[in-house]
Amino acid sequence: MRRIDALGIALGVFVAAGLVYVALQIFGLDSINAGIWTQTVLVIGLIGWSLTYLLRVGNKNMTYNQQLKDYEEAVMQKRLEEMSPEELAQLQQEIEQEKEL
Repeated sequence: MRRIDALGIALGVFVAAGLVYVALQIFGLDSINAGIWTQTVLVIGLIGWSLTYLLRVGNKNMTYNQQLKDYEEAVMQKRLEEMSPEELAQLQQEIEQEKEL
């Protein structure tokens, strides 16, 4: 995520909070109650976002982990492409022997 994306998201959250506050006032809540409910919505949203973040960390589904996995797969693919047919046959034989154990 780029810095401008993060700033845009933050600005969007503040604008959305302002719209929720105004909407609650239009629906008849006084400014204090509208403010309390707006803060409640924002806190629940923050807790929800934090839980999704922790879930991604726990599942190792983060951008860095995905990039590392893609890199490792690319390196292994390149190594396989550089192997001679004899080396590939030997590797296949070793894999089959390990499966038997």
